[in-house]
Amino acid sequence: MSLHTDGLTQLLDVLPGVVRERLESAEGLDNLIEVVMDYGRPAEARYLDRVERFPEIIVFEKDIDYVSKSIGEFGSDNRAGIERTLHRISAIRNRNGKIIGLTCRVGRALEGTIDIIDDIVRSGQSILLLGKPGIGKTTKLREVARVLADEVGKRVVIVDTSNEIAGDGDIPHPAIGSARRMQVRSAPDQHNVMIEAVENHMPEVIVIDEIGTEAEAAAARTIAERGVQLVGTAHGQTLENLMLNPTLADLIGGIQAVTLSDAEAQRRGTQKTVLERKAPPTFDVVIELLDFDRLAVHHNVQKTVDMILRGVPPRPEIRVRTGAGVVEVVQSEKTADLAEPGFNQRFPALARTKSPDRATNGKVTQNRSHDGPPQKQESQGLLRIFPYGIARTRLERAIRERRVPAFVTNDINQADAVMAIRSTYQAKPKKLRELAGRPMNTVVVKSNTFSQIATALDDLLRQANGGAPAAVEDSVAADEVQEAVEVVLQSGKPFELSPQPAPVRKIQHQMVEARRLASESVGEDPNRRIRILPTRLG
Repeated sequence: MSLHTDGLTQLLDVLPGVVRERLESAEGLDNLIEVVMDYGRPAEARYLDRVERFPEIIVFEKDIDYVSKSIGEFGSDNRAGIERTLHRISAIRNRNGKIIGLTCRVGRALEGTIDIIDDIVRSGQSILLLGKPGIGKTTKLREVARVLADEVGKRVVIVDTSNEIAGDGDIPHPAIGSARRMQVRSAPDQHNVMIEAVENHMPEVIVIDEIGTEAEAAAARTIAERGVQLVGTAHGQTLENLMLNPTLADLIGGIQAVTLSDAEAQRRGTQKTVLERKAPPTFDVVIELLDFDRLAVHHNVQKTVDMILRGVPPRPEIRVRTGAGVVEVVQSEKTADLAEPGFNQRFPALARTKSPDRATNGKVTQNRSHDGPPQKQESQGLLRIFPYGIARTRLERAIRERRVPAFVTNDINQADAVMAIRSTYQAKPKKLRELAGRPMNTVVVKSNTFSQIATALDDLLRQANGGAPAAVEDSVAADEVQEAVEVVLQSGKPFELSPQPAPVRKIQHQMVEARRLASESVGEDPNRRIRILPTRLG
């Protein structure tokens, strides 16, 4: 990986002398990211690995004026630059429009930063880069433009809103090679310049940084539909973040609510209103920048989005650059082959046909070897969880972060366990059992918070492995009893709790008795549960 002349001297020249001297005397100047100057406060330098504040250097009005007069004019987005460099200076203004703070960010052009995605860049597919600020999205865009223009020989046009990709001034920085640059007068006009680039300059590739508005997302779709390769960045760290962003969801096809017929809803095992993708994605590939040398690649955005909407968590390809500069794929991408909603051969929980190891009468049997204990088929190594009113994205996040062998299924007939939200479960306690038609491990959570979903996931795994759940005092089971008692007292009707092991049921009986109500155990294990009766104890 080689480094262009980054013009760091030009940036130091526009800083007050005392700040410059302090930076030059400090170690790690090559790792400097930005310098922060706020009126009346100490100057601050931010590096890749640390942050240093200079208590003895207080920023005064004259210091801010010195920097402001040494650079170009600030645009409508409060950004300015230094001509023929990639540095960016952003201003903070008070209510009267006066500049009271500056963020002087170092811009560098690195060759070799896209070796980790070189095959994707040259494939001709439209690519969207996601990642947190400062992770290197713009640096990679710059290198993508150069490679496609100089090495692949395509007509590349960069839509440069704040002159951040190709630098300030009318002559673009050499880091973009022979790619052409169109400047944007003001940020709100970015979508118009994107369309103008296509209509007037016949590009084969358009590079755009920070797609952030609905109009820009619509312009990106127009560009992609005209057969132009689009390479851009957007706000958000993951593909799922983009799906939850109503402004930018169109980049991955858009999400819409669809009302199913009763028969179709029953066949899918879902509610009548479901979320589906409404159009083809604007981008073919989404790349999540996890770190400077580590990223996740979704090669087929359309398929990945469809599977997320059906409750299957994504498993992207993970690429890393080792210390020796070698690119390695440490995790291969696995996406389902979706022939119809809820059907997937790779994930048996979504299959419509009964698995051969499932007997009639709704009971699960296991394959037995001739001389060994019962063994499950390889396809049953994953715990299949049916979410009943649970936020699917949070459940999928808990599964990924805890690295548990489980995934979410939309078909309760093929599920191994159920995770239910208390409000939904209490409203229709028998519906879930009727849908399943068989005993099933069930855990109830009080609310859709990530911590409670993660705790419930641990309980399901303990039950699946034959262990006891967490102590009732530390789980939602105790809260469930308290709320159920209130329901019985108000309605005067019996109420059934979620199934629990015998030790937990014993404690629940005691809690109900303490409230002077009768209770009884009903059902067969592992679906045995407590029914709270409105009968008052003497």
